[in-house]
Amino acid sequence: MPATEPTIVATSMGFFSRRRGPWDARPSQLFPLMAELARAGDAPRICYLGQAVGDQPTGYTVFYGAFANTPFRPSHLALYPMPNVEDIRAHLLAQDVVWVGGGSVANLCAVWRVHGLPEILHECWQAGVVLAGVSAGSICWHVGGATDSYGPTLRAFTEGLGWLPYGNGVHYDSEEQRRPLMHRLVADGTLPTSHCTDDGVGLIYRGTRLAEAVADREGVAAYEVSRAEDGTARETRIEPRLLPAVPV
Repeated sequence: MPATEPTIVATSMGFFSRRRGPWDARPSQLFPLMAELARAGDAPRICYLGQAVGDQPTGYTVFYGAFANTPFRPSHLALYPMPNVEDIRAHLLAQDVVWVGGGSVANLCAVWRVHGLPEILHECWQAGVVLAGVSAGSICWHVGGATDSYGPTLRAFTEGLGWLPYGNGVHYDSEEQRRPLMHRLVADGTLPTSHCTDDGVGLIYRGTRLAEAVADREGVAAYEVSRAEDGTARETRIEPRLLPAVPV
């Protein structure tokens, strides 16, 4: 059964390392939550989209390895050098969760538009497939955010899909350029009111409403950055719900 209403999970979180090598990851407690939101049952179907890093094979290694010996049924959609499935629409509509990895949000959205993914993903969203992602896979659903797509000095990105009518700031506590740039972009009107996440935090949207923030660790938070009447940025902390730990 699909989610009860259109649902997006936009995060600075996702997988944990098992500390047995660079490609050996395990899913965080976010993934059972997304399966629950999708009302996926005992064998959730999850599809990985890795276009933000050009469909790098190592991304698939991490993804499939992470879900080995779990109830999840993983798949992936590649677009380089050509789609790996005959019917993209049918494949994505058959999922419970679509997970979008991090990387270049500018390249991600550009490649999606070439292949008609925005229209297909919007249909999935409306049909109750939970759309989710980390970093670039978080910003993409929003109007835009701060990105390193153009180089190590962060710049504004305003060509997101825009289904969520906010800006989005990721890695808010771990990369020093993120917070001041998000404040400036909101203050000068480049971005609308924006929702930002520390590492380990995710945002759950039901429709276009921010329903709650969740976290995989203590001491982190989400934030709303809005433009004050005097033209400065105002930041409001949003305390997340701590998700229960999952076995290692």
